[in-house]
Amino acid sequence: MTESPRVDDVEPVFRHLNDPDVPWQQVKRIRRADGTEASVWEKWLAFSPDPLYLSLYAKWDPGMVIRRHGHYSPHVLFVISGEMCCGSRHCPAGTHIELPFGAAFGPFTAGPDGAVLLEVMMGDPRSWGDDPAAFEAALAAVGASVLPDVPLDFPSWLADLRDRWVVEPS
Repeated sequence: MTESPRVDDVEPVFRHLNDPDVPWQQVKRIRRADGTEASVWEKWLAFSPDPLYLSLYAKWDPGMVIRRHGHYSPHVLFVISGEMCCGSRHCPAGTHIELPFGAAFGPFTAGPDGAVLLEVMMGDPRSWGDDPAAFEAALAAVGASVLPDVPLDFPSWLADLRDRWVVEPS
């Protein structure tokens, strides 16, 4: 028989979307063709250094475009409401996307009502860019342009790597 992995004094951690200690963070933004901004907003519900993982709830504004990218860990994404396209694949509410370590996905374009997602990165949650031309084409398709990265409240034990693949605003 296998020994139990139970650890004394380790208990479940509960969060709710309206917890004051879990703020919304704007993580990405673009300028739409009409001059308004569209953003991705996230609540980082669980962000652990050991073992390293991130669980988050995200809201994507209508028409938001995110570049093709991968993560430094396996990643799962579930579309709770709204819709988006991942590359040419339509992803309505109820879609589950598994991104194995080393794979890239996107670019993403949120639907006319935006999208609400639950995402989990099972390891280092930071991302790396892939195929900048595909991102530029996705932005051009909706007449949008990329805006500079917004400051993020990363934990002190994790460095921001976003400057390694920044696409300068047009």
